[in-house]
Amino acid sequence: MTSPRFAGFGPAATDWFVALESDNSRAYWAATKDIWQRDLRGPLEALLGELAAELGGAAKLFRPHRDVRFSHDPSPLKRHAGGLVVGLPGVSSRYVELSAEGFYAGTGVYRLERETLARYRRAAAGPAGAALADALETVLAAGMEVGGEVLRGTPQGYRRDHPHIDLLRRKGLYLGATMPPGDALETRAPIEHARDVWARALPVVEWIDAYLGEPLA
Repeated sequence: MTSPRFAGFGPAATDWFVALESDNSRAYWAATKDIWQRDLRGPLEALLGELAAELGGAAKLFRPHRDVRFSHDPSPLKRHAGGLVVGLPGVSSRYVELSAEGFYAGTGVYRLERETLARYRRAAAGPAGAALADALETVLAAGMEVGGEVLRGTPQGYRRDHPHIDLLRRKGLYLGATMPPGDALETRAPIEHARDVWARALPVVEWIDAYLGEPLA
């Protein structure tokens, strides 16, 4: 069976999250679950499915409920709906998210785990670091936002005055941009936005996949 083609989010999609800010409760979920299914989940599944088919991957939609077992915040629902295209070559991810702020698309590595972080720092500390700095400059000039955790101090084993110290302090590196709320979300504009963001981020994504996919010698 062919997956449905993305035709836009429903008219109540972002309003659902706005109302959630003042009533993040199981009662709210029970009363509005039909809106979630119709205006958010269904369109998001269609968007991810279409993009996954184009890229040769698979769509993964995150569940709407928070894991509150170890949290001081008892709110049962996430304040965004998101998902990934998984199963692609390389280590970079393709992510989308809908919230009260609009539709976000991003790519890169959200968190560099221990072994991958070591490979990243070895690469960024050497000649490849200059290539990454140039790629980031290109992506920023294209209107992208750069995110990811950054150390306040200096990573162990590196000098504070290292020419690539800003890169070496990173523990995550992803890029993205947000479409604001509005009528455009009810069209195919969000899927075009995701394609455009991922294309503009390609210089950095190619660096990530080239240097972090396998251990460096």
